[in-house]
Amino acid sequence: MSLRAILLDIEGTTTPIAFVHDVLFSYARDHGREFLAENPHAEDIALLREEHAVDVSEAPPLTDQIESIAAYVEWLIKLDRKSTALKSLQGKIWRQGYQEGSLKSQVFADVKPAFERWRERGLRIGIFSSGSVLAQQLLFAHTEVGDLTPFIDSYFDTKIGKKGEAESYRRIAEIMGLEPDEILFVSDVVAELKAASEAGMKTSLSIRPGNAPQPDAEPYPAIRGFDELGNTD
Repeated sequence: MSLRAILLDIEGTTTPIAFVHDVLFSYARDHGREFLAENPHAEDIALLREEHAVDVSEAPPLTDQIESIAAYVEWLIKLDRKSTALKSLQGKIWRQGYQEGSLKSQVFADVKPAFERWRERGLRIGIFSSGSVLAQQLLFAHTEVGDLTPFIDSYFDTKIGKKGEAESYRRIAEIMGLEPDEILFVSDVVAELKAASEAGMKTSLSIRPGNAPQPDAEPYPAIRGFDELGNTD
């Protein structure tokens, strides 16, 4: 079956890991207290409390005070927890930063040309990231090379399922109205490629500057840039 869509991870695939960890995470950490004080989103705080109930033996104490909530958020950021509550809150903090002009996102130089090339070929482009859909849309709307959201057809976050589980990729294919083997998934994490492959998707391992070496990577074709995808047939 011919390829009809490309599904992309963000961190280490379209965007340098250093930008996510050194810029975005730092911004959320530095502005968390101020943002929570001015924007006490009840839904996000309720989700944080649910998560804290599981973490209670290790996490800092959680009270109704903004300082306490912010301290727990900082703890989750430090762990790089793939938490729906944290990612939702981070997305809202980043939205404020993008709107104020304090943030400008980075993508690798080959991303925009690849998006243009794939769109010309009629390929659909999807994003699957642990960051919230809001955070994904903000990142691609405010890049240093302009707004890339017109190229992107679909966004998926952990509400669809965990990135290391095959069922998540089956659901994505179903939502996109495609067979799994009509989709190529590109990520820098072998566990995610394994799950996508089990679901029936084609896969490629993204090797970018700053990416961590991946064990058991042999079964997955490696690319050092989107130009190496060739005709993506």
